[in-house]
Amino acid sequence: MPRFYITTAIDYANGDPHIGHALEKIGADVIARYKRMAGHDVHFMIGMDEHGQKVAQTAAAEGADAQAFTDGIAKRFTDTWHKLRISHDQFIRTTTPHHKHGVQALIKRIAERNPDDFYEQSYRGLYCVGCEAFKQPADVVDGHCQLHPTRALEDVEERNWFFRLSRYADFLRTLITEQPQFIQPSSRRNEILGLLDQGLEDVSASRARLSWAVPFPLPLSTGETQGTYVWFDALPNYLTGTGFPDGDWAERWPAQLHVIGKDITRFHAVIWPAMLQAAGLPLPEQVWAHGFVQLGGERFSKSAGVKLDLHEAIDRYGADAFRYVLLREVPFDGDGNFSWERFEERYTSDLANALGNLGSRAVAMVEKYRGGVVPHAPAAEDEALDLSDIVQYHSALDGSRGWLLHDGLFAVAKQVARANEFTQATAPWKLAKDESAHVALDQVLASLIRRLARHAVQLAPYMPERSQVLWESLGAPGAVSDVAFADLASLDAAGWKVKKGEPLFPRPIPPADA
Repeated sequence: MPRFYITTAIDYANGDPHIGHALEKIGADVIARYKRMAGHDVHFMIGMDEHGQKVAQTAAAEGADAQAFTDGIAKRFTDTWHKLRISHDQFIRTTTPHHKHGVQALIKRIAERNPDDFYEQSYRGLYCVGCEAFKQPADVVDGHCQLHPTRALEDVEERNWFFRLSRYADFLRTLITEQPQFIQPSSRRNEILGLLDQGLEDVSASRARLSWAVPFPLPLSTGETQGTYVWFDALPNYLTGTGFPDGDWAERWPAQLHVIGKDITRFHAVIWPAMLQAAGLPLPEQVWAHGFVQLGGERFSKSAGVKLDLHEAIDRYGADAFRYVLLREVPFDGDGNFSWERFEERYTSDLANALGNLGSRAVAMVEKYRGGVVPHAPAAEDEALDLSDIVQYHSALDGSRGWLLHDGLFAVAKQVARANEFTQATAPWKLAKDESAHVALDQVLASLIRRLARHAVQLAPYMPERSQVLWESLGAPGAVSDVAFADLASLDAAGWKVKKGEPLFPRPIPPADA
């Protein structure tokens, strides 16, 4: 069984989960669920990034102990991912003893293998606490960081350990040009190549006056011990989550896929592979950088005041419908807009009307005309068109042309529309009135249930709970998520006993202020 280790970025513990976090977790969850159904041995890891100056400042502002503060944040995140049915196998926290041990082991390994890669230097620059990074002049607009325009940049001067990132520029260029799949989509790859063209600067690996951090394992020449710079703490989580440096960690590493937001591509496609190369460790196979969810053209940002109550959005439509609509509206290779109007339209057109009504009508007709038992009948001629759409569905989800989750849903939507057109064209309610049309009616009813079964299987990674409800209403055995994609084309519903149940997609709950 092929192994598939997938991770998301670990979320920073200074606030509540938002729709951007949700897009990333839902997208990665769809990929993980798809890969399981495709026969892979999947390990799906998410987590929390709990150290750093921003966390310490936020905790202090609330009068809380930093560990207690991050404990509370972690619970709010895990509760949200449970509500969204994220099927992660592991939730890593950077405050755990093993992670701290692993980070220090990685830094020591780099220092032992390449003693010149870490060096001491005094440095002065503009530091963004929001990014936990020093900013280059090109990243500063009107004296503020482009990503955190409401935060004041800090003029910082201190003596730190630095990592000789510049040494790895040629290695990184060769990696990215010879293995173009390493960083995708191609727009992100081109950005990194442009960054390399500008030249790489060495990066701080430790920070002074940072107590809420993993202790940096190398003391300065003065004997001072500093805190590990947050990115040298956060990035290794993908490795420490395997158990590194202990036990059988190499059985899972390297990761097949890191799913991240485009704003942290540089850290994952430049600093992280350079660290691994310095340590003599295998690189992840791919970094996929998705875009932002925007509201009226603006990026969701707590600091900029552009926000949405995530739990309200989930509760209004239900978790599965929220998952579907978000990935249908926001392309996973670029930016997309959120609006309640589009959510309402998509929910009504795609789910309540197209899929929900199709399922309800098909089940009702099998019950009325065939006593609830799906008849034996050959495939209808236009079902062959569904099979070509299923090929498109797989190519959108198997990574062969990127992780285009929105294209996967488009392929399913075409099949659902075709099934509705088939229903109207064949008019089974008219066939039922003609005794000579018995065979034709059997073919129509069997075709509809078979199509719906295929829809349920394809939608299972996106809508695990609603797909199971549809699956059970068709009388299908077991769990829809246990169906192997290899068996999808030959799926036969003959003999299943359908049963009418609750509406698949009821009308959404209006907001409290409606």
